[in-house]
Amino acid sequence: MNFFDLSGKVALVTGGAVGLGGGISLGLAKAGADIIIVTSNDRNRETQQQIESMGRKTHTIVANLMEEGAVEKVVKEAIAAFGKIDILVNNAGIIRRTPAADHSAQDWHDVINLNLHAAFFLSQQVGRHMIEQGSGKIINIASMLSFQGGINVPGYTASKHAIAGVTKALANEWASKNIQVNAIAPGYMETDNTAALRADKTRNEQILVRIPAGRWGTPEDLQGPVIFLASRASDYMSGEVICVDGGWMTR
Repeated sequence: MNFFDLSGKVALVTGGAVGLGGGISLGLAKAGADIIIVTSNDRNRETQQQIESMGRKTHTIVANLMEEGAVEKVVKEAIAAFGKIDILVNNAGIIRRTPAADHSAQDWHDVINLNLHAAFFLSQQVGRHMIEQGSGKIINIASMLSFQGGINVPGYTASKHAIAGVTKALANEWASKNIQVNAIAPGYMETDNTAALRADKTRNEQILVRIPAGRWGTPEDLQGPVIFLASRASDYMSGEVICVDGGWMTR
């Protein structure tokens, strides 16, 4: 089990206060890591309090990752707080649901800026730090729509296809530097982003009948995979996109 021990490691998790990011932050903390939470606001401190109750250290950085200069600010503050970053989880993201014919330029740019641009430039800056320290783990949060087209979410689909590509590109460059870059592709998960789908009885039933596990996923379902990818158990694994989807992609 020492393969999965993250004691002494520092993890930076974007969107790490609530939803999937909150579950990821808690999972990494359970495995021993100290956590830097990046959030667009600090109103919800429940995740931070839970982490501290485990005896782990936390630091919250409030930042809008779509703003110019935000990525540099986050990386500088994170390193100043704990002296290093061992694990980066690019989880922050948004989705805008409109048919492709009506998808506004603003919706397109907002989704691409956060889901793709922020993730790449955070990986770039944290990657430089990891190259200097000789090790690191970068975990991108992809999606089923890294493989499929989806409906009414063209910007989101484009961003998640691109995240899968960026994961492979960085893996090719950095595996030789002892930095493993992988991604997790969650299936249909119980988060704020899917609230409208779950509230639509017809659409909810259509989704559930397609999932072999017969249920929506939860943030806790990502904890095992993210601990694996953050730990030395995955040291010879890079460039992979792991589906955590209750079997969705098997149908």
